[in-house]
Amino acid sequence: MFQGVIRHNQRFDFDRAPAVVELCCQAGADPFDENLCSNTWNSDSVEGGVIGAESLSPDNLRFIAMRTLTAWETVRSGVQKLLLVYPAKVCKYCSEVHVGPSGHKARLCGVFKYENWRGAHFWKKAEVDDLVPPKVVWHQRPQDPPVLLNEGRDFYGHAPAVVDLCNKAGVIVPSKYFCMMKVQGLSAPV
Repeated sequence: MFQGVIRHNQRFDFDRAPAVVELCCQAGADPFDENLCSNTWNSDSVEGGVIGAESLSPDNLRFIAMRTLTAWETVRSGVQKLLLVYPAKVCKYCSEVHVGPSGHKARLCGVFKYENWRGAHFWKKAEVDDLVPPKVVWHQRPQDPPVLLNEGRDFYGHAPAVVDLCNKAGVIVPSKYFCMMKVQGLSAPV
């Protein structure tokens, strides 16, 4: 069931899609269905539209942040459920992802200078973080100094950037992120 090796000059002869989109297509979703996205976001639901940050009231910002955090959680839990049914693989040495029964054999792994692996992909089972990576940022708590210092990096908390951004807009963060954010943790010693 493995495919033949795709040569370097053939790499653009095949269609590529984002991994989450391909996973949803294998589950039966139609990516060209216009009704698919109509229920998730309606720009008319925010009064006055989103022209600039100054046009949004704090309530509108909180509403947008709440919808964003809900969408983030929905995407991550949906990908988790789809990965239980449909196989997906990620290369251990590069950012290549394959959704389907076997990994492809395109020789793209290690062709860039910053990649240390030269050769075929080394496939491993994909996790949610491989398909929907949480970009983690430092989370500044009220007890932290205004400028985070290198000496206190063991005391500061982290959070996915989406969660931290929604928290700054006034949304209450789900409790599963509290240990990562070190909400009740100590501040760095001075």
